[in-house]
Amino acid sequence: MLSRMKEDIDMVLEMDPAAKNRMEVLVTSSGLHAIWSHLIAHKLYKRNFTTSARIISQLTRFLTGIEIHPGARIGRRLFIDHGMGTVIGETCRIGNNVTIYQGVTLGGTGKEEQKRHPDIDDNVLIAAGAKVLGNIRIHENSKIGANSVVLKDIPRDSTVVGIPGYVVKQAGEKVKNARDLNHADLPDPILDMIMGLEDEIKDFRHEVRNEVENGSHI
Repeated sequence: MLSRMKEDIDMVLEMDPAAKNRMEVLVTSSGLHAIWSHLIAHKLYKRNFTTSARIISQLTRFLTGIEIHPGARIGRRLFIDHGMGTVIGETCRIGNNVTIYQGVTLGGTGKEEQKRHPDIDDNVLIAAGAKVLGNIRIHENSKIGANSVVLKDIPRDSTVVGIPGYVVKQAGEKVKNARDLNHADLPDPILDMIMGLEDEIKDFRHEVRNEVENGSHI
């Protein structure tokens, strides 16, 4: 447990530019507090102490604003930045080196009795406000843009935006920096479409102007 805590603290120092030292991270990182609390709740949950596990998870939600169901399976080095309003469902599985920002929901779409929450593979980044819903899989090295709503499987090395979410970029090779946090530079397909239409209008106006000028010389 102590080894896991040290690993997590070092990970936050590496990932969060606002984190200054280990003591600060230990005392103030709500994401770490939620993850460590989940480790305890998850052990109780696996031993069928479900009520005790749920009590711990609900107390953690009250203290941190992060709700992780004790049944969820979480890998190593999960980085929850800020985290307020983050919800992780019961049958969710999260791999290693995953980054989650505030307001993210890894939830279900109905009242299915079996697997109803998403699987998040290694090295995935989920930006603020994104919703990943249902028994789907986000494959490794992918990025989910802010406020996207993802309802289907996403292939590896993909960038997803929109409602519903769709792939706007997919690399042909493994991402070199799998934990790149620069999600402010994700593509904006709507803006690209608007800019394209604006260019077409400019071209059309130019053609009309040329026609009028040529006609005036006849």
